[in-house]
Amino acid sequence: MRITLIQTDIAWEDKLENLRRLHLRLEELKGETDLVMLPETFTTGFSMNVEQLAEPMTGPTIKQLQQWASQYGTALAGSFIAHHDDGNYRNRFFFLTPEGEATYYDKHHLFRMGHENECFTAGNERPIICYRGFRILPQVCYDLRFPVWSRNVANEYDLALYVACWPASRRAVWDVLLQARAMENQCYVCGVNRTGTDGNHLLHNGGSALYSPKGERLAFLPDGQEGMATTNIELAPLQHLREKFPVAADADNFILQK
Repeated sequence: MRITLIQTDIAWEDKLENLRRLHLRLEELKGETDLVMLPETFTTGFSMNVEQLAEPMTGPTIKQLQQWASQYGTALAGSFIAHHDDGNYRNRFFFLTPEGEATYYDKHHLFRMGHENECFTAGNERPIICYRGFRILPQVCYDLRFPVWSRNVANEYDLALYVACWPASRRAVWDVLLQARAMENQCYVCGVNRTGTDGNHLLHNGGSALYSPKGERLAFLPDGQEGMATTNIELAPLQHLREKFPVAADADNFILQK
């Protein structure tokens, strides 16, 4: 499966401009990838202005993304500010396939230092997505700090996706934990982060990368630069590693209290 990481600046709270930029990227990628990864809240930036920016699932952002997934023959993954049917706001991860299938995951760990827990409602479901033969775990930004939430019980997933607005001041944590999640869970891990300065004057310098189950960096984008990187991952090497070195067979059993 070919995965493209799009590391980009985000125009603060400007959905139309961010969608325009994505459209240009998709035109460049036409026919060359199976999955396009975008940063967290890619249409708005990590804003707490939820009442003005949130959209329902039938809103223009998801409709446009679904159209592009079909048109360009690639799955699209990222997150946006969603207004849920229950009246609450969610930092919602989307995974939209060219065949019209849609899976959503609501960020479980809300970043209290940025007041996200005061504006959003946390999700408690942890879906596994099946696409192009891979089983995929969706995660959002701050989730990366909590290894229990991404625990790969009995090798239930093959690829973990992290979309983020992770500030440059804490980049060292991002780099270390992405690699650690790959090695401890014996899976591929893809993390996509933004660049640029947001509306809260926080600098982001990227660090988008894809790691192998052995912790090898298979793809990355230079710090502080916008751009795209595409690489191909395969199931056979992962399956061989799990058979040769079956770590999951010795994992501790426990029940996660959500």
